[in-house]
Amino acid sequence: MAKLKVGVLISGRGSNMHALIEACRAPRFPATIAVVISNEPSAPGLAKAEAAGLKTVVIDHRQYTSRTDFETAIDATLREYGVGLVCLAGFMRLLTAGFVEVWQDRLINIHPSLLPAFKGLNTHARALEAGVRVTGCTVHFVRPEMDDGPIIVQAAVPVLPGDDPDALAARVLGMEHRCYPLALRLIAEGRARVVGNRVAVDGGKPTADGLINPSDKR
Repeated sequence: MAKLKVGVLISGRGSNMHALIEACRAPRFPATIAVVISNEPSAPGLAKAEAAGLKTVVIDHRQYTSRTDFETAIDATLREYGVGLVCLAGFMRLLTAGFVEVWQDRLINIHPSLLPAFKGLNTHARALEAGVRVTGCTVHFVRPEMDDGPIIVQAAVPVLPGDDPDALAARVLGMEHRCYPLALRLIAEGRARVVGNRVAVDGGKPTADGLINPSDKR
């Protein structure tokens, strides 16, 4: 069976992209990264992708007079490389409804909160300010609204005493690096599919124990 060809869109260091690269190295992993696209010519993630032997393309949004023209260039590049699924990995440009609709159910994103909580930026500072005991990350299919769409995978982490946004971000990031490859595998294997406004997962088994913070153990 042919592997699913993936296009990864980045704007920065490409931390989650790197997790996807490592997953795709496994011979039996059902997906392969066909191209990495960055809107930032100086994005550190480009060097990581090139070091891994991947094709990279810079599509600088500043060189286009409209968002539509910018996204047309992205769409053309994805099609040139035969991409079947697009993974947003720290891509810091909002996509128009037109682009999202063209790639509907073939476009996924990862967000550092348990959606629908804390959409947008500064998620960890906002979680701490709200006093939540648990936060986490979400991989979801993209919809025109920001940080919205059917949820594929979520993971939770506790908020610990003394946490600041950086410490909490690091703990969540570790889970992001596990969740994104898992979501990609589920989609590539045909085990995750959108039904209505939810994702049905064949053979998906949740962990037996929930996360309680503070612990109920004495």
